[in-house]
Amino acid sequence: NTQHATTPAVALMASRDFVESFYKYDLFGLSFAVSPCPTTICPENHFSFFIQSGAANVVPPKICFRNELVLGVAKKNAGVGINVAVLNGKTGELLKSGHYDMWAGDVKPLIDFLKVIEKGSIVLMASFDEPATKLNEEARKLILDMGSSMIKTVGFRDNWIFVGGKGANVQSTFEKQLKNDQGKNKYDGWPELIDISGCIPKYIA
Repeated sequence: NTQHATTPAVALMASRDFVESFYKYDLFGLSFAVSPCPTTICPENHFSFFIQSGAANVVPPKICFRNELVLGVAKKNAGVGINVAVLNGKTGELLKSGHYDMWAGDVKPLIDFLKVIEKGSIVLMASFDEPATKLNEEARKLILDMGSSMIKTVGFRDNWIFVGGKGANVQSTFEKQLKNDQGKNKYDGWPELIDISGCIPKYIA
């Protein structure tokens, strides 16, 4: 089935440099490295973050918080679909992470994961390969309630990244989406990867 979202489409150079902690890939003839987390200096009572979506079905996404990797290849906790990292909004501690296959998997584990996120948590999400096929209205509503607006229109093979929170006191949200458009896609069947970085306020009760 040529439409299968996770059918390998490119050659992957999986050479890991353990000293420099970056990954080198050959994606549709374009060689590039996925580097460590960039350093962001934030004001007092703010946390830095960096999110990078996946690239096609080859390069997994990356989520950094306080300039440290919390989700990605090196942590062995990134995968196809929607990737999520949940952090304590006061301390910045990583509470849990997961990835949910929205092509061959089931949306229920994602819904169950989202429902038990505690108030005062900071939630970071990133797509990889295909984030939307199994994504139903209940799951989209849970993400909307965390401050997303673009999740309503996330579709097949779109790239999407989001920072929000659970609870009214987590006010700042950051979000970016790039639609799957055969006329504009950088990779064969997928849009270019996207990233976003910034500072989010600590949760203050």
